[in-house]
Parts: sequence; structure tokens; C-alpha cells
Amino acid sequence: MFILAEDSQRTHGRDAQSSNITAGKAVAEAVRTTLGPRGMDKMLVDSTGDVVITNDGATILTEMDIEHPAAQMLVEVAETQEEAVGDGTTTAAVLAGQLLAQAEDLLENDVHPTTIVEGYYEAARIAREAIDEQVLDATVDDDTLHKVAESSMTGKGTGGLTADQLAETVVSAIRHVEDEDGHVNRDDVRVFTKVGASSNATELVEGIIVDEEPVHDEMPRHVTDASVLVLDVELDVRTADIDAEYQVTSVDQLTAAMDAEESELRKYAKTIADADADVVFATDDIDGRVASFLAEEGVLAFEGLSNSDARAIATATGARRVGALDDIESDDFGHVDAIDVRRVGDDQLTFVEGGAAASSVTVFVRGGTEHVVDELERTLEDALDVVSVAVESGEVLPGAGATELAIAAAVRDAASGIEGRKQLAVEAFADAVDIIPRTLAENTGMDPIDALVSLRARREDGDVVGLISEGETGRVDDPLAYGILDPADVKREAVESATEAATMILRIDDVIAAS
Repeated sequence: MFILAEDSQRTHGRDAQSSNITAGKAVAEAVRTTLGPRGMDKMLVDSTGDVVITNDGATILTEMDIEHPAAQMLVEVAETQEEAVGDGTTTAAVLAGQLLAQAEDLLENDVHPTTIVEGYYEAARIAREAIDEQVLDATVDDDTLHKVAESSMTGKGTGGLTADQLAETVVSAIRHVEDEDGHVNRDDVRVFTKVGASSNATELVEGIIVDEEPVHDEMPRHVTDASVLVLDVELDVRTADIDAEYQVTSVDQLTAAMDAEESELRKYAKTIADADADVVFATDDIDGRVASFLAEEGVLAFEGLSNSDARAIATATGARRVGALDDIESDDFGHVDAIDVRRVGDDQLTFVEGGAAASSVTVFVRGGTEHVVDELERTLEDALDVVSVAVESGEVLPGAGATELAIAAAVRDAASGIEGRKQLAVEAFADAVDIIPRTLAENTGMDPIDALVSLRARREDGDVVGLISEGETGRVDDPLAYGILDPADVKREAVESATEAATMILRIDDVIAAS
């Protein structure tokens, strides 16, 4: 009796588990060499020839276009990590892959998958407690945030700038959008990229930038103390909703129709001018004649804004988005100190600065090539996210593999008190966590076994130790002395997401693929 379609494929039992684990390990291995300050980049070329050069774990896994369903779960791990805390994507993916590798050995020794899953969840709980114990008793001030930002960006694409230079920009941006309660309005920090100059030209703008230019050449290019109107209105000739034909039998009729049309368009401009609007941002089209009339009134106008840009303008200026000209009220207007239209390279960009717009900031990223600015943008987005997380949680801990070393030690110590085969899974979890310091050692040119032995010996002596990149190799030392710090939430999220993905894959013993 046939239950499945003729072309369906079914893999079950140990074969299904082996296939899923192998796929997960392969994905983790693909990003492992990018981990740490000496990690390497990947070049990804899609079917159309577009090239992405990056060492950002989430970007690599997304661009790889992975089809295997189990491997896709590790991609989701990286994406979840990126969305939740902005960094640690490679750590999460590598840890998930190593958890699967350790589980494979246990399965071969006839340890039941459910036992492994229970052991992993118990170990993850111990790991979270170990992370809490590693949190530093220190105020998260600007100096600490600077170290967090620099640690996040070290080893990533920063163009001609150093991580230290960019860290100052990142901290200033996040502090600018922090409220009195310590909450960070992360959406009020935008990153705007433009090719055509050295990365040294990257700057922080107190306001927002939109890639738009005035709809008429005669409009002003600089407006101060500006009242801003954001319109979701098409300033064009109204058209009928049905197909209709009009017969014009005389010149007078044609002239009257043209005069009526022009009168309607002029009314649009007059309504805006009479409302004392200095600058108009419209999401729809603005007819050329309306643009001309607005220019005569001295109004600066922009058309065709994207929904995201319009929302950013409204938020930054305090304006309300208006859906009809007849509904304009005084409360609909926003206000800024200045709006400048500047030529940057071959394009014109509009800078909205000061006043209400000063509640938003933009990191204006420059670079010599598209690849440079794209990677610099990814680097800055990650740094902005982790600094935001550090500000809100107020919790940071040692980086450079020191926290992972503490987690492994805590889990390994607790394993002796766990009965049954679950103990083997808990110990396997500790061995899996060791993959992070091992990988950091490999990527810095050290012998991973020697490095791990030295790390454990120093930790037994009560030292806080990690792997510090130095010159062509690395050394075992105190990461706090080098200012290497990570937000605690990044580590928590990596442990939780990696554990969830690995355990989900381990519970699968049957794969049915439709044709």
C-alpha cells in the first residue's frame, strides 16, 4: 500500500539523525574561521554575479542560500541572534554545530536523543547561572561602552578607520537617543551609506539624511527654522475612477479645461503656502506645475519618499503624516533648525538637522567602494546594537573566550552531581562550549590544545583569562586589562538559541521530503 507520493523521499532512524547532524556541522564549519579578531572574511557570489564580502555570521548564512531543512535551522539561529542582540551570530552558529557534533558521539554510544536533549537543557540552565556570575560589578559608563563597541568591531571590516575611532561615534550615537530612564530608542539611530570618499569621512550627523533632491531647481537649498509637512497626498491632477471620454468642440472649451486644471494645481500650492509650510516631504508624486508654484512661494519640496523615510522624517521632526490637504492643522507640522541640500559626489542629499530632528542621529558612512561601505554598515549596525543592549541591561562581562571558559568549567563541575546518562550529555555540553576558545586560538595562530590547557590552568589559579590577539599570534591573558568586554545578553542569547536549535534537530528521527 502506497501512502506517500511516488516521488517522495523518506529518511528515518539513525540515517535521518546523521544527515541532519552532518548538515548542521557543515554550516557551523563554514563560519567558524570568521570568529574573533583574527577571523577571515568570506566572498559570496550569487547566481547573478553580485558579490558580498563579509565576516558577519548572519550575512554569510543568509547569502549562502542553504536548502537543507536542518541546516536552515542554524541560519535561523543566527538570524534570531541578530534580531535579539545584534551580535554573536557566529558564536551561536558555531556552538550549535558543536552541540550536534558532541551529540553524534553520544548517539553512537546508544544514548537516547531525549536523554541528550534533557541534559543539554540542564546544562544550558547552569550556563546561564555561570554567565550571571561573570557579570562585572561596574557602572556601565561611556568608557565601558567604548570598550564594548570596540570589542564588537575588532576584526571586522572598518575600512581605513580603526575600531577605536568608530567606537566613539557609536557611543555618541547611542547616548544621544537614550532617555532619562536609560531606555535606548534604537530606531532613532540610522546608518546612511554613500560611496565616493575615504572611510575617514564617516561622521555622526545630529538629525537624519534622505537620498532626495528638490522637485524644482528654483527651490531654496537651505532653510532655517523650518516648519515641516509630511504628506501622503498626490499633488497632481485628479483622474476619474472610471474610463470616460470628453469631447472638446472649441478652443474656448479647451482653454477653460486647461485653466481649471491649472487652477486646481495652483490651489494645492496655495493651500500649502497659506499653511506656512517651509518644507514639504511627499510620499506621492508632485506635478511639475505644482512644483513650480511651490518654488514661487519659496517652499522646498521633495517627492516620492519611501514609507520608511517618511516615517523617519515624521518621527525626527515631530510632524504628523497628512492624508488630505483639507485636513492640515497646526499640530500636523514638525520643526527643525535647518534643512540643507548638499552635493555629495554626483548626488544631492538632504540633511535634516537640529530642533526636533536632533532627537534622531545618523551615522553617515563613507567608503571608496560598495563592498567597503556595505561591510562597514554591517559592522556599525552590530556595534550600535550591542552598545544599546549594554546600556539597557547595564551588564557586561569579560570577552575573548573568558566567559565561555567559565561556562564550560561550571557545567563540567555540576555534571558530577547529575545521575544517569544525562550526565554524559551535560559533560558533552561543556566540551561543546570549549569550541569557542579553541576556535579563537586557531584563528590567532595558536595551538588550540596548548591554549586550552593554559587557559584552564590559569583559571584554576583564580585568574580571569582569555585569548588576546597580539601581532601574528595570540596570548593567554586577562581580557579586562585589554578592555575586551561583551554584553551579558549576547552570551545568554547565544547559549539559549544554540541549545534550542541543536535539541530540535536531535529530536528528529524521520524526514519526509515531498517531490
